[in-house]
Amino acid sequence: MDPVDRARRYYDAFAATYEVGRDGRSRYHDLLDDLEVDLCAPLVRNRSVLEVGCGTGLLLRRLAPLANEAVGVDLSPGMLAKARERGLTVVEGDARALPFPDARFDVAVSFKTLPHVPDLARTLAELARVVRPGGFVVAEVYNPTSVRALVKRLFPAGKVGSGTERDVFVRFDDAHDFHAAMPAHTRLVQTRGIRTLVPMALALEVPVLGGWLEVAERQVADGWIGARFGGFVARVLAIDASPRAGGGPPPRVR
Repeated sequence: MDPVDRARRYYDAFAATYEVGRDGRSRYHDLLDDLEVDLCAPLVRNRSVLEVGCGTGLLLRRLAPLANEAVGVDLSPGMLAKARERGLTVVEGDARALPFPDARFDVAVSFKTLPHVPDLARTLAELARVVRPGGFVVAEVYNPTSVRALVKRLFPAGKVGSGTERDVFVRFDDAHDFHAAMPAHTRLVQTRGIRTLVPMALALEVPVLGGWLEVAERQVADGWIGARFGGFVARVLAIDASPRAGGGPPPRVR
């Protein structure tokens, strides 16, 4: 089965229970969502934004009041049904072939989606294609040099619907992988590591320890520690008017 078809079936099955423990019910997911929204907020304010892999719309609904237009795209009809119940503008589509014309949006963002789509370079190129010159792409990947990656390797897969999280394609990309996949007309302008110090989600619920971890996570997110060891690493790419010269070492993250 095509990996994208597998992902569609996976997320359709996940849609019914996706928000259990989310949306104000878990300090862990609230922290992740806050770090992602805060990264995007200054970029999307009074602009048009597309979220690729919008799911049930938990992040899109927070970005929409900041933007002058907010649109979501996802491959799962089950997830999109939940997003439409929130009154959000969403369409069904594949991240590898977005159903929008060139330069349609000012900003495109994608969280926890690209790791499940084969061919990172093709998908980043699609996100960049639908963004106007002078705009931005915010793309999040899973980091192989993180506590989260170690936990995923050592412990059994989490249960999702009638299956497990290993029923869907997953890829981990380090800084060099990401740089090699960047479209030629983009520049890396910011990197944020998310879930860098939290060993497991439940640690954030422990009194005192949870508060300390939350403060520490925010402090290291935009530094080299977050960029190197964050379980999720979100990178902001600026879209240039013309392609940059290829080759050379990867840009320094900050």
